[in-house]
Amino acid sequence: MKIYKQKIKIATTTQIEFIDITGKVEQILEKSGIREGQVLVFSTHTTASIILNHNESMLIQDFMQMLYRLVPVSDRYSHDLFELNRSRASDGRSNGHSHCKAMLLGPSQIIPLEKGRMMVTEKQSIFFVEMDGARKREVIVQIMGL
Repeated sequence: MKIYKQKIKIATTTQIEFIDITGKVEQILEKSGIREGQVLVFSTHTTASIILNHNESMLIQDFMQMLYRLVPVSDRYSHDLFELNRSRASDGRSNGHSHCKAMLLGPSQIIPLEKGRMMVTEKQSIFFVEMDGARKREVIVQIMGL
């Protein structure tokens, strides 16, 4: 078995942002030379996620509305009470809501690989989902197989 790993660097510009990284993952897959196995796409951040879904602008608006409805920015989050948490220095962001949103979506996706192609349909795209932008981010793509 062979393992190939590469990072994707992303600069986000808004608080919540859905960024289609499918093409970048496909480029890494081609570079790996692996034809059969799995592709792991992993966000290294606690306020960002990786999802697999349809890249359609109105649907992305629906996703954003759902996230704001389920985890409103205006709610009170204990994480935001930095003065009570003296164990770590704050970066000045009240982002408890961002951590909760990311928990709902999850940090990674595993996609089967067959004949050098990811087994996704034409309607499926891989998204990096920012919940606490604007920030500089990294995604790890690890391909395992033969």
